[in-house]
Amino acid sequence: MGPMNWLRLRIPPLVVTGLAVALIWAIALAVPSLAVEMPLRLLTAAALALLGCGVALWAVVSFRRAKTTVNPLNPEATSQLLVHGIYGRSRNPMYVGMLFALAGWCAYHGNIAAALVLPGFVWYLNRFQIQPEEEMLTRKFGPPFEAYLARVPRWL
Repeated sequence: MGPMNWLRLRIPPLVVTGLAVALIWAIALAVPSLAVEMPLRLLTAAALALLGCGVALWAVVSFRRAKTTVNPLNPEATSQLLVHGIYGRSRNPMYVGMLFALAGWCAYHGNIAAALVLPGFVWYLNRFQIQPEEEMLTRKFGPPFEAYLARVPRWL
């Protein structure tokens, strides 16, 4: 356990996403010389953002229908595993949706440097959100969750 472990399950992923939005915007303003021309930039940005919102919404609706928690800071409250539907394609479709929405925001700005926020977003969620969630779910659900981990990718 490293010195940054206090970040585990501390900052809600929506807040992390909001910080990434602000950082992308700030970078695009700070280094406009790294903006690139993209054909259909606005259409691409809108398509990515809508796809991201749609994926995240589908995931949330799936949790609500299963009557289990969507609170990412309290994974212990999970009452059941979701392994079908969108959760049969990705273990973290809400985070995938956030990533697509951020990619849309990057496309909107068309700035290469701003796009570097995306791998940082993935790294942060993997390290401080997803790994702790998966550790808890492994303890809670055991072999069925381990089989799910082996079968379904974390992101896509």
